[in-house]
Amino acid sequence: MKKLFFYTVLIAIVVISTILTIALLTPSKIIPKYSDDKLRELALSKGLKPTPTSFEKLLEIVDSQENPVTPQKIALGAELFFDTNLSKNQKTSCATCHSFDKNLKNKKALISTLEEKNQKLTDCAACHLQDQSGVDRFTFSEGDSAVPHPYLLNTQTILNSSLAKYLTWSGEVKSIKEQSENSLIAHHKMNMTPKEVEDRLGKNPAYVKSFQEVFKDGISFENSAKAIEAYAKTLITRGAYDRFLEGDNEAMSHDAKRGLANFISFGCKGCHNGMSLGGQTIERFPLRKFAQVYDFRPNLELLPKIKRIDNEFPFENSGKFLGKNNEHLFRVPILRNVTKTSPYFHNGAVPKIREAVDVMAKHQLGRHLTLTQIDEIVAFLHTLEGNIVEYDMKDYK
Repeated sequence: MKKLFFYTVLIAIVVISTILTIALLTPSKIIPKYSDDKLRELALSKGLKPTPTSFEKLLEIVDSQENPVTPQKIALGAELFFDTNLSKNQKTSCATCHSFDKNLKNKKALISTLEEKNQKLTDCAACHLQDQSGVDRFTFSEGDSAVPHPYLLNTQTILNSSLAKYLTWSGEVKSIKEQSENSLIAHHKMNMTPKEVEDRLGKNPAYVKSFQEVFKDGISFENSAKAIEAYAKTLITRGAYDRFLEGDNEAMSHDAKRGLANFISFGCKGCHNGMSLGGQTIERFPLRKFAQVYDFRPNLELLPKIKRIDNEFPFENSGKFLGKNNEHLFRVPILRNVTKTSPYFHNGAVPKIREAVDVMAKHQLGRHLTLTQIDEIVAFLHTLEGNIVEYDMKDYK
């Protein structure tokens, strides 16, 4: 029995040592050095595109016959988006969870959230309340009566969401209008009924007038969601990445350009694609249960991490959400402004962007990135930061 135990341990040591040796001796993929023009050409050829600078170009992308976008409808939607009167206890607006500093009303709503709700703040939320992130920076969202999401899901950004084909973590919602309706009536969000929404709006003379001007049939629950959708479609960001794609070679640093090359060559763009760099597909996560030995994480920690927290995910799965149909199928997150939307993944389990990149490389791509490669990719992700575009609509009818 002792000999059997001894040989079992010996075999285990040999296997682990072999895996470690192979990993150390396996050369990293060498990414070609591209000139600025070649890198730009490569990115554009892979479907990576800058966001539009004009309202007319925006409409070519986001407008629809079912809900035509007009300046009047956008203005009404903006009022509704920041209106706490659309929640049961009149303490929560759309902007409470989808925060950005474009409108001063949002800061008031967010401060109210911090004062009224008992949820423990993450370090990110405490320091980045005014970021143009489109999220609340909490680990998970809470509704109007401090009711947590039943699956403790992390808030996804509203910014650039009109560029996505799929919404929500499961990807089962395909329009902002539908999601607006869901949010208004969900118990863990606004906690209203369609009739309550219509009754409250009907008591406001300004809303009665605005709805009559925008919609033939005036105030209705559906029309309120349509107006919010029209406004949300204008929440598009632009930054250094867009300027580089449009020809400005100085917009991105050398490291960021190397990060973009890594992003394309390693295969990240396979899922994070399109103008929004995400939201276009529903994918399995994790694709790979990376070899246990790599949980030592020698590239990120001075002392190796040995503990395997969860068998389903490479982090503890609080809330027990397993994606669409409980099959580990998730809508690919949008990467624009991703450096401002921490914590990461569906339950906000990962606080830092560098760790999120490492998790994705290991469990989606099967790659063990070096510190330099992680730094370069993070430098690229920072170029995806951008301010909300103020589209000129004064000449548009």
